[in-house]
Amino acid sequence: MLQQGIGRPSVYHAVVVIFLEFFAWGLLTTPMLTVLHETFPQHTFLMNGLIQGVKGLLSFMSAPLIGALSDVWGRRSFLLVTVFFTCAPIPLMRLSPWWYFAMISMSGAFSVTFSVIFAYVADVTDERERSTAYGLVSATFAASLVTSPAIGAYLSAWYGDNLVVLVATLIALADICFILLAVPESLPDKMRLNTWGAPISWEQADPFASLRKVGQDPTVLLICITVFLSYLPEAGQYSSFFLYLRQVINFSSTTIAVFIGVVGILSIVAQTLILTLLMRTLGNKNTVLLGLGFQILQLAWYGFGSEPWMMWAAGAVAAMSSITFPAVSALVSQSADPDKQGVVQGMITGIRGLCNGLGPALYGFIFFLFNVELDTMDPIQGDFNIDPLPLHSLIPGPPFLLGACTVVIAFIVALFIPEKPSSSSSSPQLSLSDNDEDFEPLLQDSIV
Repeated sequence: MLQQGIGRPSVYHAVVVIFLEFFAWGLLTTPMLTVLHETFPQHTFLMNGLIQGVKGLLSFMSAPLIGALSDVWGRRSFLLVTVFFTCAPIPLMRLSPWWYFAMISMSGAFSVTFSVIFAYVADVTDERERSTAYGLVSATFAASLVTSPAIGAYLSAWYGDNLVVLVATLIALADICFILLAVPESLPDKMRLNTWGAPISWEQADPFASLRKVGQDPTVLLICITVFLSYLPEAGQYSSFFLYLRQVINFSSTTIAVFIGVVGILSIVAQTLILTLLMRTLGNKNTVLLGLGFQILQLAWYGFGSEPWMMWAAGAVAAMSSITFPAVSALVSQSADPDKQGVVQGMITGIRGLCNGLGPALYGFIFFLFNVELDTMDPIQGDFNIDPLPLHSLIPGPPFLLGACTVVIAFIVALFIPEKPSSSSSSPQLSLSDNDEDFEPLLQDSIV
């Protein structure tokens, strides 16, 4: 059989795919803020939440099906499909903003690259290597955002947004070509069927199936509740945070780009060196608890903070909280069946997708409720004053404070997670633990 790709499948193939995809999107940070405000001058936060919410819900609906199909037909084809549709809206940003935001919403049906990537990683690593590999992929995501927003802001300031969109489009095309030419299939032939006509049951593709099965295993139930309660505020934070820095804290485009870069560098250190050290000294469960503690602190700080230095300090804490989900992945990885990685990853990504739908919509609604809007996109010179809104003057970031409360509940739930799932679990438990094992640490991405 003709070998596709370059070399043997490895974590590094996954790393390159993730880096290029999110580097392309990172370039668009500054143009995205401008286009969003120009297209929806009224209720910008609310519309942003609705757009990201629709995308997240579509991701929730499609993730199990794509995961199941990748178990049958292989990872490579679905890496190609997910990257292509995730990046498809990029060229439309300057051509037609309305179509751009419509495509962003609809692309959620295929925007589950991490689902396939983490199944790919599980195919090529053993249990001892897996947590480190997850951390490497997640750190690569952070690395892709270290320089790209700054580069995008520079190009936008000197050459205009059109050039930024062009460069981002070319990088997305390079990612697609890399998958076509260089990425080998990770799923062994013996684990996949030889025909594209293989049947996929509705149970495998049902996005609610994993939610119904969660209660079958107490450990899985606790982990899923922890993931949901901690990722819900992160998904909302990721969708609106840059707008928040621009409107409430009055960060300029350059400052936002530098902020992303600094927090990204700190996240890389946290997800590699610090994560490895903590996993060896504290263990999986305690590392998860420590990460949740950092998340509570950074969300509360963002909620009450009204000065730029507070945002920088909270950003450093946010970088430390990015250790949570590689640790969660490692906590359940030993329960994974090699031939069920895609199904399981799709299920957990589905839970994350549900949060991606609910979180942005929730944050957008709370910002709308507290009358936090984008009155201007120009940074205000002089003192950094907060608009004298009644409750907003006391709590600059109401959604972040609410998010901190949900993570407190997640922390309490995580206290009851067993340190190591039983290896004698029955078959249904194994498949569900697989879910959690391969949980996509996009959560940590949200932090950046």
